[in-house]
Amino acid sequence: MSGYLLLEDGTAFPGESTGASATAFGEAVFTTAMTGYQEVVTDPSFTGQIVSFTAPMVGNYGVDPSRDESTAAHATAVVMREARGPGWTDWLVERGLPALTAVDTRSVVLHLRDRGAMRAAVVCDGRSTDEALEAVLAQPSMAGAALAPLVSCTEPYAFSTDGDIRIAVVDYGAKRSIPRRLAKQGAAVTVVPHDTPADELASYDGVVLSNGPGDPEPLDEQAAIITELLGRVPVLGICLGHQLLARATGRGTFKLPFGHRGANHPVLDRVTGRVFVTAQNHGFAVESADDPAVSEVSLYDGTVEGLRLPELRARSVQFHPEAGPGPHDAWRIIDEFVAEVRNAA
Repeated sequence: MSGYLLLEDGTAFPGESTGASATAFGEAVFTTAMTGYQEVVTDPSFTGQIVSFTAPMVGNYGVDPSRDESTAAHATAVVMREARGPGWTDWLVERGLPALTAVDTRSVVLHLRDRGAMRAAVVCDGRSTDEALEAVLAQPSMAGAALAPLVSCTEPYAFSTDGDIRIAVVDYGAKRSIPRRLAKQGAAVTVVPHDTPADELASYDGVVLSNGPGDPEPLDEQAAIITELLGRVPVLGICLGHQLLARATGRGTFKLPFGHRGANHPVLDRVTGRVFVTAQNHGFAVESADDPAVSEVSLYDGTVEGLRLPELRARSVQFHPEAGPGPHDAWRIIDEFVAEVRNAA
C-alpha cells in the first residue's frame, strides 16, 4: 500500500506503507544515528514526533525487548529509505505505528535542515493530501508543549535496591539506560514522578534530572522544585533535565531550527580540552555559550552542551551520558557523579 509524509508547508514525500494502516501526526524530525532504531522509537523524548532515519537501511539486526528504552513506543511514526527484516516491521505493526519505506529520506532531511522541524503527518490510510494537510495545520506546535507530565511515572518505583548510596531519578520521560547505568555503578535507584517535592528529593543522597520531551519553558513547577532543591544534594541534569536546571538558575532556553538527534555529535569539554562523541536527542537548547558556567559546547553549532555549578552542587549535560545505544565516550560523567555522591554521603 502506498503512503506519504506530508509537511505543514504542503511538501509531500511518497513512500510505501510498512507499518500500521493509519495516519499519525507529529513534529517531523530526523536522526543521524546509524543504529539504535528500537531505542529511538521507545525513547520518551520522541513523544509527539515523526522520526526520519538518515541511515539507508533500518532493521538490519532485528529487535529485542532488552533494547526498549521504555514500556511503549513514543514516536508517532517512522520514515525510512529501506526497511529491513520482518522482525522490525512486525514490531512496528504490533505497536500500531504507521511507517514508510522507499522514501527519499535524503530529500526529507535537506528540506528540514533548510526549513526547520515542522508539523507533519505520515498517511497510510488512503486519505487525500488536502484532507491530511487540513488536519496537520490543526495540530499544536512543539514550541510551548509541556509533555513531560504526560510521560512521567505517577508513583515512585525502585529500579534497583542494591547499593551503598540512594539516587533518585526524576522522571520527565526517563530512558531506562539512565537508571541502568547508575545501578551498574553501585547505586540503589528509585525513579520518581516529575512533580516530586524538593524535600522528598533531598532525602536521597543524589538526584538525577532525566531527559524528556517537549519545551522546557512551560515547566515552571518543575523548575521551581529544582530551585528549592539546589545546594542540598548533588544534582545531575540530562537533556531536558539540563534545560530545567538552566531555567531553575535564571537562564533561558530556545527552540533549535531542527534539533540535534543522532549518535555522532562532537562536544568540546572546555575544562579538560577533550573532545568526545555523544548521543543526542533534543529540539531545545540553553541560551548563551558565553556564560562562564558553560562547561561543554557543541562543535557543530557552538550551542551549550553542559553547565557546572559547583556552588550549587550541580552540573548538567545536554547530551546523553548513559549513551543508550552508544557511543560510550561520555559514560565517565555518570561515573563521576556517582563517585561524587558516594564521597558526599
